[in-house]
Amino acid sequence: MKLRKFFITGVVLILMLTIMMTTSSAKENNPDKKNKGVVPGIEVLLDDHLDWLKDKNVGLITNPTGVDRDLTSSIDLLNEHPDVQLTALYGPEHGIRGDQEAGEYVESYVDEKTGLPVYSLYGPTWKPTEEMLENVDVLLFDIQDIGSNVYTYIYTLGFAMEAAAEFDKEIIVLDRPNPIGGTRVEGPVRSEDTVSFMGRFLLPVRHGMTVGELATMWNHEYSMGVDLKVAEMKGWKRTMHYEDTGLPWVMTSPNIPTKETAYLYAGTELLEDTTLSTGLGTTKPFELVGAPWVNGTELAEEMKSREIAGVTFRSAYYTPMFGKHEGELIGGVEVHVNEPSEIDLVELGLNLVDAMRDQDPEAFEMTSSYRNLIGDPEVPEMILNDVPVENIMDSWEDELNTWVSEVRNQYLRYNPYPSGSGPYKDKGVLGVLPLDLTASPGESVDLTVKGYDKKGEPLEIDSGSIDWDVSNDIGYIEEEIFYATKEGKGKVTAEYGNYNASRDVEVSASLVENIRYGIHSDYSRIVFDLNKTINNYEITEKNGKLLLKIPFGEIGGDLNAGGGTITIADSPVVSRISYSTEGDVFIAEFTLKEEGIDCETPEFPSRIVVDLMH
Repeated sequence: MKLRKFFITGVVLILMLTIMMTTSSAKENNPDKKNKGVVPGIEVLLDDHLDWLKDKNVGLITNPTGVDRDLTSSIDLLNEHPDVQLTALYGPEHGIRGDQEAGEYVESYVDEKTGLPVYSLYGPTWKPTEEMLENVDVLLFDIQDIGSNVYTYIYTLGFAMEAAAEFDKEIIVLDRPNPIGGTRVEGPVRSEDTVSFMGRFLLPVRHGMTVGELATMWNHEYSMGVDLKVAEMKGWKRTMHYEDTGLPWVMTSPNIPTKETAYLYAGTELLEDTTLSTGLGTTKPFELVGAPWVNGTELAEEMKSREIAGVTFRSAYYTPMFGKHEGELIGGVEVHVNEPSEIDLVELGLNLVDAMRDQDPEAFEMTSSYRNLIGDPEVPEMILNDVPVENIMDSWEDELNTWVSEVRNQYLRYNPYPSGSGPYKDKGVLGVLPLDLTASPGESVDLTVKGYDKKGEPLEIDSGSIDWDVSNDIGYIEEEIFYATKEGKGKVTAEYGNYNASRDVEVSASLVENIRYGIHSDYSRIVFDLNKTINNYEITEKNGKLLLKIPFGEIGGDLNAGGGTITIADSPVVSRISYSTEGDVFIAEFTLKEEGIDCETPEFPSRIVVDLMH
């Protein structure tokens, strides 16, 4: 019996040892997936850079795409980490859980799972306010972008950087891949005349950068002076598309459900703001495109004849369940991706527009917003006049190439690098505030200079050692105060040691050119259209009325020069707005229907927007 027990025990030990050796060998030959592919910035931060968060209160800007390789949310990773003090969450368009439709106002609330406050950065407030940031030392940004200049998440990052500059907060970008690659750059560089939510950050249609690279570029090119760090990915190369990364795909927004949609969006989005359909309201948005008057078979043959690299076309018919042309039968094509690295997306989008317009030019229409979509005010007229696509693309080629070589390529963090450029090396940055510098003749504006060295340490700036310059004789600076003397445009430049910063400045009368309004489900929006961007206005409430005052403000445009009243219909919170001037101050008086109404003032270029919450 003892011999039998000894034999059995020996067999068991041999089996266990064999299993252990086999398992060890399997691990060597088939390493855990976390040793393969691209490592996203959230994991790099927690593995290598926890010291960046030591003794700091952390705010996180994220959405469902903020996950690690095991699909664990960045919210949970940070909230449950013993060495991280997560104190606030911030949601972009669609919210932190992705449960809001495109363009829908995302209100602020308390997250049920973590108990943390969630602040909306899409709706009445795009830029975090001082109140939103009062319990935060450092803001983390962890959102998957898709490489287009009209996808809102990158501008959420831009507004967060503006707030960080203004309120002395740090920004850490947890970098993620550009799913459509980091080599191709396409389309016109956005004109300053075509901005909306996109604000001051002027990009081509397809920028070919990661969010970390964009933040780095903006910090330097716009002299923001932000304490910025980037948790760079490991293993990502510019030649990769998302399918090459080994990362799980999480739909970036309700209408970008798949990698294929993300690959096409920067091209087929160019059908928006026309009578053409981008497939919204179907299960294949931005892959199915067409119009009610289009013959799908003819369109497929025409598009194949144009020999656009990387894609092919199938005749398709579909009926959108919502949105444009809801319930109508649409003829068109499904765009199939063959080789994502070969697609010129802007060429694809413009050829689709061109071919579908040709089938019925009378039915094809374009809204005034198309100039903002494409980023070039001359392109809509060229499309309507049937200018060949090749000629349209040639019209911006020189400017695009200059921007790529002289601006973009300085800030790339991942190889392979374009010829003649190398990796971005951390360097200090100097900033001048305010970021929007405007004044009227005779007005003065306080300036602030701040900056950080390449290690992220704040520069101890002696204001008396700053060398100032104002171009075009439009004003002068004394003791960090800009004094506007005559109308014109110029540039304010500050030099401090080896650092320099510049800020565009416009000196002109502040003209209120129009007052308009819109009634939404959650708020009434009042818009004052101006001739320039200003930030020196004030809003106060007294005796059931709201007063907007603009120093050095004048009445212009289509408004009555002597003042007037605008009646507002269908608003539950405001009945009319009276406007006038007193001395050198423009005054708008809101007659409210009740006292204590909350108001928000989202920032737009060249306008003041007041949202009165219902």
